[in-house]
Amino acid sequence: MATITVLSTTAVPDHVRGALTRWMIEPTPGLYVGTLSARVRDELWRVVSASVGAGAAVLVHAEANEQGYALRTAGERRRVPVDLDGLTLVAFRPQQQEALPAVTVPGPTQPT
Repeated sequence: MATITVLSTTAVPDHVRGALTRWMIEPTPGLYVGTLSARVRDELWRVVSASVGAGAAVLVHAEANEQGYALRTAGERRRVPVDLDGLTLVAFRPQQQEALPAVTVPGPTQPT
């Protein structure tokens, strides 16, 4: 049975966007919505997750669990889904701080 599927992408190659628009609508850039069978959904996700490159993607679809949906991610994101006793929660990775160059502050000069 087909169920609603939502897929969000960030910075994915154009050929991935083209493949998604064959099966889903794109109401805003990078957001795809459609009613797909599990087989089509899984095949599209396989293509997207293998081709995400430097981008990222999140898939949400109906599932027979306590929350009523499942969440899948591909690529590097700051938000990471975490399973906690059967519930999917979202954890944040700490922001990476860029290493600052060492600064030498001259002390007071000595009279000569």
